[in-house]
Amino acid sequence: MALSCSSLCSGLSLTRLCGFRTNRITYGLYSPYLSSQSRLPLCRHYSSSKVRRGIGRYIQRLNTKYEVFLKRRFPRFYQLYHTFVEGFKLLFRDANEVRRIRTKMFSDGVQFKDLPYREMEKLRQFRRDMIKAVPLVMISIPPFANYLVFVLMYFFPRQLLVPHFWTPKQQVEFQRLYHSYRAQHHWPVLKGLENTSQKVKDGQLQGCLKDLCAKVQSGSNPKVSEILAVRNLFSGPPLGIKRMSVNQMRNISPLLFLTPRLPGFLVGRRLNSHALELLQLDRALSRLGPHQLSEPELRQACYIRGLYSHSLGINQCREWLSQWLQVSSALKDSEVSLLLHSMVFLSANYPNSASRH
Repeated sequence: MALSCSSLCSGLSLTRLCGFRTNRITYGLYSPYLSSQSRLPLCRHYSSSKVRRGIGRYIQRLNTKYEVFLKRRFPRFYQLYHTFVEGFKLLFRDANEVRRIRTKMFSDGVQFKDLPYREMEKLRQFRRDMIKAVPLVMISIPPFANYLVFVLMYFFPRQLLVPHFWTPKQQVEFQRLYHSYRAQHHWPVLKGLENTSQKVKDGQLQGCLKDLCAKVQSGSNPKVSEILAVRNLFSGPPLGIKRMSVNQMRNISPLLFLTPRLPGFLVGRRLNSHALELLQLDRALSRLGPHQLSEPELRQACYIRGLYSHSLGINQCREWLSQWLQVSSALKDSEVSLLLHSMVFLSANYPNSASRH
């Protein structure tokens, strides 16, 4: 990689130099002494475009030989190299796609909530990836810094790299690790709901909330109707997105992979922003139709909503996502707190003891 990058930089410099000298010789110092007929052969034989094409072919041949050498002599390093190169290709392809979407939004006056599902998801995911990818890109700019990136990829791929630079095996492994971290917060969320239920004055709603928590804690999956029966508690106090306790907000934040180690007002603001974004994503998915998703898209949709999907069959993923969208489609913007808690209600025990809606 260092060879290709350094060669590319030197090639570009040489191209600029050749282009400058060619133009200067052809049209500058010697132009008064050359006829138009004598200048043409010089332009034909020393044009900067031909120099660039020649250098490009030379660099391509060097890259091919370099890759063959790595693949034959250092197969493990070649895998890192190949993942690195392909990752940057995917990253730049996504960047171009995002630029196209944003241009369309600006020119046509389209708001985020009105975008098609795939474009909305692309913007959401790219924004998160770039927060993590910018340091990697900056490290890769200096000459020979690629080797440092390879070291980081080898020792800290999950912590420092975005999914573009993960192997397919790492994709599955890291999602499993992230989900296990997320699942550790299911119990605190349920205990927080139990404690909050004591503040509910309506006896019927209080009983429904306690029964819902007890059902999940016992290892069963609640029905969609049982979740929606308590929706009124999640639009205002004590469980509305802007009215719940700071401790409950901190318990929910890891479900969205948000840090809870911020001041309370920042935790609440970020939680509200991500919850509304997820609700808008659900509405766009309902317009598209979940049956239109490919298998990777379906598994990713389940994963970001709280379910570890790689251990499930495709039909189980479709069934779960259908239940999720039934809850989501019934909610108003003011009730997004229930959507976040549904990441525990619907996924904590699925598919064990599955209950039909």
